[in-house]
Amino acid sequence: MSNFDQIKCCEKCWHDQDKPCPYLIRCLLDGPICHESDECKEFRMNWKRSMFRNHSAEPIIYIGTGTCGLGAGAGKTLTRIKTYLERNQIKATVIEVGCIGLCAEEPIVDIQMPNRTRVSFKQITEEKVDQLMDHLFNNNIPTDQVIGQFKANSNEAWNEIPFIDEHSFFAPQTRWVLENCGIINPNEINEYIAHGGYQALSKAIREYTPQELCDLIELSGLRGRGGGGFLTGKKWKFALDTSSDQKYFICNADEGDPGAFMDRAVIEGDPHKLLEGLAIASYAIGASRAYIYIRAEYPLAIKRLKAAIAQAQEYGLLGFNILDSGFSLNIIIKMGAGAFVCGEETALMNSIEGKRGMPRPRPPFPAISGLFAKPTIINNVETLANVPLIVNRGAEWFNSVGTKTSKGTKVFALSGKINRTGLVEVAMGTPLRDIIYKIGGGIPDNKKYKAVQIGGPSGGCIPEQHIDIDIDYESLKTVGAMMGSGGLVVMDETTCMVDIAKFFMDFIQRESCGKCIPCREGTRRMLEILQRITQGRSSETGTDALERFKGIMYLNRLAEVIQDTSLCGLGKTAPNPVLSTLRWFRDEYEAHIYERRCPAGQCKELLTYTIDTDACTGCTLCAKNCPTGAIMGAAKAPHYIVQEKCISCGSCYDVCRFNAVTVK
Repeated sequence: MSNFDQIKCCEKCWHDQDKPCPYLIRCLLDGPICHESDECKEFRMNWKRSMFRNHSAEPIIYIGTGTCGLGAGAGKTLTRIKTYLERNQIKATVIEVGCIGLCAEEPIVDIQMPNRTRVSFKQITEEKVDQLMDHLFNNNIPTDQVIGQFKANSNEAWNEIPFIDEHSFFAPQTRWVLENCGIINPNEINEYIAHGGYQALSKAIREYTPQELCDLIELSGLRGRGGGGFLTGKKWKFALDTSSDQKYFICNADEGDPGAFMDRAVIEGDPHKLLEGLAIASYAIGASRAYIYIRAEYPLAIKRLKAAIAQAQEYGLLGFNILDSGFSLNIIIKMGAGAFVCGEETALMNSIEGKRGMPRPRPPFPAISGLFAKPTIINNVETLANVPLIVNRGAEWFNSVGTKTSKGTKVFALSGKINRTGLVEVAMGTPLRDIIYKIGGGIPDNKKYKAVQIGGPSGGCIPEQHIDIDIDYESLKTVGAMMGSGGLVVMDETTCMVDIAKFFMDFIQRESCGKCIPCREGTRRMLEILQRITQGRSSETGTDALERFKGIMYLNRLAEVIQDTSLCGLGKTAPNPVLSTLRWFRDEYEAHIYERRCPAGQCKELLTYTIDTDACTGCTLCAKNCPTGAIMGAAKAPHYIVQEKCISCGSCYDVCRFNAVTVK
């Protein structure tokens, strides 16, 4: 650790070639632990200033290289920037950071010129790098690419450049969990410490007993951010009050909901915050071993977690006798194989134990008998990332934001038919409309909002008549939805809600572990009913039409049986996508069932293709591409479609160059 090589702040300070002095780490976290000399004061001030890089003598270039950034081409942008600097013999510091949340504008590059504020630029693909650099090194700011500049008291601000916290995407947000994401270097523990990191861990193990810590978290009103929203402090107390020679804490980072990427982004952008929260939580229940269960499909998050754990161990912030407190903690990364059911806590524990990921009956609950039959608590990434903030700033600070029963903030992954996709964090109680239209920028192409799917397959849809609902645990239940992990998938008028229900039911059916009959067989039957609803007459034979109506009549009853009799929480919530869409979009179901028509025009088998004879030139292109020979007509004469043969594949519509094919 080169930052400490030549430092000796007091008589107790010592150095080892391979690790920094623990007394120095404690000085940085808690203030001086002995006398405070002028030399010590100066060192701490200069060290922190160097970590904030406010007075760097050379340019600093930050590149968002989270998964979303890399997917947009940030890797090529990074290579081009390094090539430009080398070619022009410019000395600059290049730093890779996580995602700041504005995924729609990736790749994002921030540049901080000496003694000037840091400026963020959007959509800097490989071919735009040279032009951007030429402008900046000539003291010019290309305003058409600017997202905003960061506020820094000691650096000179750029004229006529808006501040980034005034941007319409960021202004309505309350960024607590995401405060460091996209800002600090996730691979550098010193930056996390300089921003107040690990102070909460030091404070927790020195000033609180485990019981007092559980009381603090309960008093804050923090609820689990990954499922039903149980009070976190109360949950911890169950394990604390259970006597055992070994206890475990598990961080569930197995984020499997379609459209969810919150946990991945937090880990990639600020891994030490998760580790600090996990360490505090483990101390609170008396656990000496903790697991982070994360899907193997998150290689970058895993890489940064491993690096962060190694750094924390080197600094004495994890491992044996943390900060000379007597508390020890070993954190183990367990990679899952991407099974959705392993997001359920008992299936997750089976997976860690090396068994097949299948849910267990409850009771006993994990807090009493969990991993390896020992007391175990499971929280997700966002829940644990809130813990250091509460310890540092207090329970009253945390519960001053939010609603009566839902305190603090919530992180959402905003995706789907929305102008600004990304990661957002808002205070509990924020209206859904504000998220969609203020933060997300509304629906593309001025299309009409139809619904938002919240909570993944276990959640529900919120229709237009409830778009002004406040986002909190209780309010969402009133419209048949749930908070879940925090995926927000926006749908517009071109979305077929029956098709959406079919998509989620197909996902759930394939991901069912198969242990209990109601979930395994019930979801399959529900999927078959939805498939029949979206089928055209040409696909039916024999008694198919009769079976179709029979299935529809039993759809609600089947859903209730699955809810009442499934073994685990995932099975009990499996019918939610169907029940939610049935509740709010019954007219669409009726159009599919009675009229064999898809109002949104998405269910291919229910579409009717016709040829406008006035527009048709008889080019024969449609007939040549029709897989069933349903298009008839002579060359240079108008064509027509034989509906009995048409399978509604849309090939004719796709190849027609004269807009002669219409679809209804």
